[in-house]
Amino acid sequence: MSLVVVGSMAYDAIETPFGKTDKILGGAATFISIAASYFMEKVNAISVIGYDFDEKYLEMMRSKGIDLDGVELISDQKSFFWSGRYHNDMNSRDTLVTELNVLANFDPKVPESYQDCEFLMLGNLTPDIQRSVINQMKKRPKLIALDTMNFWIDNTLDSLKETLTMIDVLIINDEEARQLSGDYSLKVAAQTIMKMGPEYLVIKKGEHGALLFHKNEIFSAPGLPLEEVYDPTGAGDTFAGGFIGHLAKSNDISFTNMKRAVIYGSALASFCVEKFGTERLEGLTLGEVENRVRQFVNLADFDMLSQDISDALDQSA
Repeated sequence: MSLVVVGSMAYDAIETPFGKTDKILGGAATFISIAASYFMEKVNAISVIGYDFDEKYLEMMRSKGIDLDGVELISDQKSFFWSGRYHNDMNSRDTLVTELNVLANFDPKVPESYQDCEFLMLGNLTPDIQRSVINQMKKRPKLIALDTMNFWIDNTLDSLKETLTMIDVLIINDEEARQLSGDYSLKVAAQTIMKMGPEYLVIKKGEHGALLFHKNEIFSAPGLPLEEVYDPTGAGDTFAGGFIGHLAKSNDISFTNMKRAVIYGSALASFCVEKFGTERLEGLTLGEVENRVRQFVNLADFDMLSQDISDALDQSA
């Protein structure tokens, strides 16, 4: 199945309680594509970079089967750069520097070779840009997933709502879900948001796992306790990459398979935070991914207890 990923390819500089980096590889399309590459032989990427983007990063991505025909090089501008400092809880952060550079006038073009796209993952960009990519598709993909953030909810709400009518899956965090819906209860918020267009909604809750909503069905994926968390910057995008990568590989968009995709996305994201930037993701093996998935499954495995619970309920009736 053909997968197209749209988003930024960038440089980040990160400071957490556990360390500090100079410029390292970042960007939504980068994390999503690398994560999805563990499921797909080929991932088609659409992005924009500047003259300062190191060729070694492009070679690394190509080595993982990431097609870069959709990546535009602007030879007289620098790449997008973001710098941030995380607080001790690793959930809140301060933005220190944002330099849009090539991203300021990003006008993505879908190559003809990408027009067979069946799964489209729209990373965090302006809703106008996300919508322009959808409109360039000659045939609507089988599934369109989208990520957004609080900045677009605050400043481009009408445009975002228009884009939401065109997609199948929205992936956001719990704070953004409450902000977009105006509801505190995530269950109520999910119903409000799905009425805006997406048939499926994933609400990420950081270290506390993720929720998947579809009509009246809810699935809760656990958060995996980790010994080391160095950098959560790309975790959300990595989750999206694992999620869409599994769906595209299996070519199954049922709710049951979406639940599996949430677990795969969670597993990939749990690796991402163990080192800075993409470092941990780059060196993964499929065996490590499968073992991590089993850890997630074991956390939520109630099969051994189900009969005992059923018997206890019968006795108390």
